[in-house]
Amino acid sequence: MNPVEAPVLRDVQNSGDERDIAIDAVGIASLRYPVVIAGRDGDGQRTPATAAMDVHLPAHLRGTHMSRCVEVLDEYAGDISVATAGEIAGVLRERLHSERACISLEFSYFLERTAPVSGMKSVNDYEGRLVAAASEHGTTVTLGVRVALTSLCPCSKEISDYGAHNQRGYLDIDARCHPPASVWLEDLIELAESCGSAPIYPLLKRVDERHVTMQAYDNPVFVEDIARRAAVALKADERISAFVVRVANQESIHNHEAVARVTWERA
Repeated sequence: MNPVEAPVLRDVQNSGDERDIAIDAVGIASLRYPVVIAGRDGDGQRTPATAAMDVHLPAHLRGTHMSRCVEVLDEYAGDISVATAGEIAGVLRERLHSERACISLEFSYFLERTAPVSGMKSVNDYEGRLVAAASEHGTTVTLGVRVALTSLCPCSKEISDYGAHNQRGYLDIDARCHPPASVWLEDLIELAESCGSAPIYPLLKRVDERHVTMQAYDNPVFVEDIARRAAVALKADERISAFVVRVANQESIHNHEAVARVTWERA
């Protein structure tokens, strides 16, 4: 029996285009994919991520080979960090022969937290982000996280005979660094949790609730205070070359949010 010859398949994406329009970014988005996020302690955490990957497409080419985006992600999915994200972007750029490549990941990250008095342990979740871009000018990586906080209003405490209104706030940090410098999610989470009136815990007993309530009362902060505390700490970290800090308080006595933002880049 004669072997069946595989048909020759035309590479349509690699054909030419005469419209003379380069595409800034072309690739894939909204890909749900299991990855392992490297932790500061050396352990990896397996978690589902939503990935986007794209490259620059020159004007003379009709399309890009999008399957290679998934191939590259699959090669690195078992070890995702600031260092490897930059490498992934570089490999993607090389595989697709592009002048620029970018990968972004959004994922859940979990850390064990200990209640302040009872010592009971439980797991808290955080929203992590990782964006890496590679070009002929080098590689940049931005690590981001959203952290929930308690904030107690200084003005309310000052003018009230007793009590003060407090609310849940969210601190978003996106910190840019240049490999091989490594910033860890744990670093940003711990920094963020120190900026509010009190941290938020998934599990509290009565003695813990008393402690956290009084901690917040003794440490009132505006959104402006949270943003400035985070900015001061990030500026002091030599690994970080730029950052964006965003704070939003879900006000308990208003029908709006209170917000603040700080953007900074190292000179």
